[in-house]
Amino acid sequence: MIGAVLVQQTRWENAERALDGLREAGLLSLEAIDRAPADAVEEAVRCAGFFRVKTRRLKALARFVIGTFGSVGAIANTTTDELRHGLLRVPGIGEETADAILCYAFDRCSFVIDAYTRRICDCAGIEEPAGGYRAHFEAALPRENARYRRTHAHIVEYGKSYCSRRRCEECSIRSSDA
Repeated sequence: MIGAVLVQQTRWENAERALDGLREAGLLSLEAIDRAPADAVEEAVRCAGFFRVKTRRLKALARFVIGTFGSVGAIANTTTDELRHGLLRVPGIGEETADAILCYAFDRCSFVIDAYTRRICDCAGIEEPAGGYRAHFEAALPRENARYRRTHAHIVEYGKSYCSRRRCEECSIRSSDA
C-alpha cells in the first residue's frame, strides 16, 4: 500500500528508494507512519519527489486503515467493493492507486488502469466503454488476480518501451487510423 502512494508521479525506482528510506527509519508500516512526526516521514520519502504531498497521503491512508480496520490484517474480511470505496475516500487515493492496492497488496481482482493503458487503448482505437477501461478489461480477462497482474505488467513494460520514448511509428498496437 505504501509503495502504491510513493510511485505516484515518479518512477518505481524512486519509490523503491523511498521504501528503503522508510525501512531504514523504522517507518515501513502504516502503524509506524501514523505515529511518526510528518517531518520524519518526509525525510524518508524525499527521494520519491512531492515528499510533503506523499507524506500527507501516507498519513491519511494510515489513519483510514487503522481507524477503520484497526490493522492491515483485519482488512481480509472486507469485500473488494467495500475496500475500494473506502480507499477512494482517502485524500490522494484515486482509482489507479486504489486498484493497485487492491490488486498488488491484497491479491484482489481489480484491474489497474494507468496512463499507459489509456494511451495504448487510444492508439489501438479502443473507445472507453460506459463503465470505463477497468470494466472493459475485467469483462475480457478471466477473473484471476495473477492474470490481471501479468496483463497490467505487460502493458506497463510495453508502454515504457514505446509510449514514453515516443516510438509511435514502431508500435505494433497502433491502430491504422491513429
